[in-house]
Amino acid sequence: MFVHELIERGRAEDIAIVDNGRRITYADAAQSIKKFRNRMYALGIRQGDRIALFSRNSAEFIYTYLAAASLGAICVPINFQLSHRETAFILRDAGIEHILTYTPLELDEHDVKVIQHDIKTFADVDSDVDAPELPADFDENTPCAIIYTSGTTGNPKGAVLSHKNLVRNVEQIDVMKCRRENKVLCVLPMYHCFGWTCCVLYSLYCGAEIYVLRSFKHRETVDLIRDEGITDLYAVPSIYRLITTLGTAEDLKTVRLAMCSGTTLPLKVAKDFESKFGIKLSEGYGLSEASPIVTLTVPGEEREGSIGKVIPDEVLEVVDAHGNILPAGEVGELLVSGDNVMVGYWKNPEATAETIDAQGRLHTGDIVRIDADGYVYIVNRVKDMIISMGENIYPREVEEIIYRFEGIQDAAVVGVEDKLRGQAGACFYVVKKGCVIDIRELKKFLQKNLALYKIPREFHEVNELPRTSTGKISKRKILEEFLGITD
Repeated sequence: MFVHELIERGRAEDIAIVDNGRRITYADAAQSIKKFRNRMYALGIRQGDRIALFSRNSAEFIYTYLAAASLGAICVPINFQLSHRETAFILRDAGIEHILTYTPLELDEHDVKVIQHDIKTFADVDSDVDAPELPADFDENTPCAIIYTSGTTGNPKGAVLSHKNLVRNVEQIDVMKCRRENKVLCVLPMYHCFGWTCCVLYSLYCGAEIYVLRSFKHRETVDLIRDEGITDLYAVPSIYRLITTLGTAEDLKTVRLAMCSGTTLPLKVAKDFESKFGIKLSEGYGLSEASPIVTLTVPGEEREGSIGKVIPDEVLEVVDAHGNILPAGEVGELLVSGDNVMVGYWKNPEATAETIDAQGRLHTGDIVRIDADGYVYIVNRVKDMIISMGENIYPREVEEIIYRFEGIQDAAVVGVEDKLRGQAGACFYVVKKGCVIDIRELKKFLQKNLALYKIPREFHEVNELPRTSTGKISKRKILEEFLGITD
């Protein structure tokens, strides 16, 4: 099966997409995709060409992506929050000639020549030619999309995902048991793998309904969940925290699944959500290079602090610094093998070789342990690890303790230079409204729960922590904005 064929799995008369008041059936969506396809073909877009997609969530985003895939072209979704300079880099790197955008982009000063098309009116121009079908020998291993991932240093790398990568990952996550009668909220950005695979492709695979929101707004999101009877939620911790603050048990009475991924889920967020709504958050884990889902927690099988178990037909291994496979319970780097692992990085064989080894295993850069029952627990990111006086400090562990201190709303621990210890931790935190934090008491609390070397050297109260577009606390921005440290 190819990605563009997923639209055919829904019944023609059933609703496929609900977008800003528009209720679009599977038949109507298929017809719109055909119009987009014919227009692209008339513009000279052919198999292997890259098409950029710069847009907020919309039905047209879905049409563009699937139309490009149906031509054998490669879709390059771009984070619409990027600056023109950052966008220009991606356009140059991917060799883009055409971009569909919801807003005009000023790119001339960045030495990029690209034809811009208004995504909202793209199919209004009638094409006098029907694009031909893909050749019979078109292969599922052919690239379908390039997802540019932000690194900790340097320019982003383009993870190349094939039709097989994406479709197989959709099939693997069917353990979540979405069916055609379900209503799936899509508030996560579609350019991001988590939102695209889980909210869009998986919903199409199941013939379900996709409810599109342009962005997350507290009241609008809760109202939509209640008024439309949403059954399936996919979101990041910050969204669940805000829904918990604003929503009522009645608002979420139709929800059967609340999946959380994209970043670390603080235990307190999970407990508060369950306490208020009677729904356990099912945590998952993934990365763009894996299309993206790697582990999932099946509803009813949650285990506190775990990101779930490996999805079907995928192999996980935990290795030490020398590449030796470790037994259950031991802490090491997570390696992933399976059909969902990317083809490689776009025109970057060196980075590909650093990430995918000779055995085809994806090195995630995440430190985990897997218990005897197969449940996976994130310990920390390799790149986030702080080494102080030869001791490894994993910020995730420290942050979990800080979240337990009364009055803390958000917290992040980052590594900073220390002349004596090499590195030390710096804690940045946000206080809940109406609360006051006594740093001396916080330090005493940490001393009771952590080894002394793990306690941050400094503490900074801030109004808010910078986040990425998917809600993840951006430690890179913390270093830049608060400490003036750049790569």
